[in-house]
Amino acid sequence: VQLQASGGGLVQAGGSLRLSCRVSGRTFSSSVVGWFRQAPEKEREFVAAITWSAGSTYYADSLKGRFAISRDSAKNLVYLQMNSLIPEDTAVYKCAADNAICGAHVTWARSYGYWGQGTLVTVSS
Repeated sequence: VQLQASGGGLVQAGGSLRLSCRVSGRTFSSSVVGWFRQAPEKEREFVAAITWSAGSTYYADSLKGRFAISRDSAKNLVYLQMNSLIPEDTAVYKCAADNAICGAHVTWARSYGYWGQGTLVTVSS
């Protein structure tokens, strides 16, 4: 499985961005695609995840209501819509995937064996 994230850039606080993750290679109905982010000098943190077949979604509690994950199975794309951005959202955002991740473990980076290269999001104040 190969993943390629895109859509990052510079945005003012209060603005919006939509990130895309293109998934190629073999996926399974049990596949999960997640977004993680890492800000400078901070730990990597879970953002959101979605199951490939059912479209079930998971969010970091702190981001619910501002971020939304979705997928277009026909286009092999997973989106992360980010609204009301704040400077603290500045980070490199990466998408990741793996198969058969149980719901309790979707927030764990170590659950994902496949990672994209990341896209930088910078939110100016």
